[in-house]
Amino acid sequence: MNKKAGVVFFGICTLVLLMAFVPGINNKTKPGSKKLTPPVAQKKAVRKDSAENSYYIIIDKSDYELKVYDEDGWFATYPVVFGGKDLGDKMKEGDRKTPNGSFKIILKKIHPKWGPELLLNYPNETSYQRFNERKQKGLIPKSAKIGDGIAIHATRPEEEWTIDNFYNWTDGCISVKYTEMKDLFSYIPIGTPVTIQP
Repeated sequence: MNKKAGVVFFGICTLVLLMAFVPGINNKTKPGSKKLTPPVAQKKAVRKDSAENSYYIIIDKSDYELKVYDEDGWFATYPVVFGGKDLGDKMKEGDRKTPNGSFKIILKKIHPKWGPELLLNYPNETSYQRFNERKQKGLIPKSAKIGDGIAIHATRPEEEWTIDNFYNWTDGCISVKYTEMKDLFSYIPIGTPVTIQP
């Protein structure tokens, strides 16, 4: 190798080494900054490159809120409504109550009346266990059925007022504003755990 080529080679190696120590641009939001904005229907940018589902949902009946969490903590909050005025645990088919418990999303679909829908795995094993215990104790009739088809779904487009007025109108499902449900539906995957609590 001649002297000129050696100088060029040394220069390139030095440049590569220097570039390795230049700090990269960090576009990530500072931890905790997401909580500075009002929580209702606010969320961080969704990471499209994540292969694993890091989301889980907690629905508080007493607060009329659906909260989404990820590995960093709180992610978004949506106001919701339920079935009838009685916010107790679902006892049987037709009582219009929203069930308490731990579930998961098993299907995403577009409903012909209220659009985006996330179907829950109700009834699950725990639901059947509670239902059968209540039958044995005489809390519900022997002929009662457990029901099914519990989902998180939108209001009709012109009926978002039901959420603002805490008007429980469903048959036991959880209802989110039509415009906000489209957002929730866009990033929540099948398999997401959902806890519904009193």
